[in-house]
Amino acid sequence: MAAPVPWMHVFIDVPVERTDTALAFWSAATGWPADGTWDGHPEFLSLEPADGSAYVHVQTIDGPPRVHLDLLGDLATDVARLEELGAQPQGPGDERWFVLTSPAGLPFCLVDEGTPRSRPTAAIWPGGHRSRVVQLCVDVPAGSFDAELAFWRAATGWADEPVRAPEFARLVHRASSPVQLLVQRLGRDDPAEHARAHIDLGTDDIPAEVARLVRLGATVQSEAEGITVLVDPAGLPMCVTGNRPDR
Repeated sequence: MAAPVPWMHVFIDVPVERTDTALAFWSAATGWPADGTWDGHPEFLSLEPADGSAYVHVQTIDGPPRVHLDLLGDLATDVARLEELGAQPQGPGDERWFVLTSPAGLPFCLVDEGTPRSRPTAAIWPGGHRSRVVQLCVDVPAGSFDAELAFWRAATGWADEPVRAPEFARLVHRASSPVQLLVQRLGRDDPAEHARAHIDLGTDDIPAEVARLVRLGATVQSEAEGITVLVDPAGLPMCVTGNRPDR
């Protein structure tokens, strides 16, 4: 059995006309300046925390806004492993990463990085509440849910953590990854044909965090116990949850 994936990156993909908007919002939302340029790849920009390693990035793409994830691994062995689990190869990005899609159609990358990494701490905001990007949620059409969940379990090697709602499954790697993975079964009335992903922020004060994000330009879509759904200024859904921001 392969060792658990040690690190997951979160990528916010936006067309060029929304890049500045996305950078400004997510830099303010995380509290991390957008100054992590990539050598040879001007389309990438990382949000750089004051402590710990960057794991949230903005990418300019030719297409509608979306969110994708990157898994750390070994290109020499893990591309074939992921294909055997059901991923569809899309081809190399450059010598450092390989692009695939999950069985339900979510784009993701396998990235070969040997640099040691450390999880950033949560941001503390005026008034004292804290928040951090702690979770990536994969939203899956109902008919594809079981196969997609099985794929991500095997692909990451992460452990299941109990959740109360039957439409969710959570995979975690507490030792090192800065984000956990939530897999959500969409309702039968959702028209999605392929899986998509969205970002969840964890906070110890949901009303305060929602109010802060609204001031930054997000729009509230719905509220329920323990979760508020918003849309960021670039048009991407996101959630504020009661997940502890220091997890």
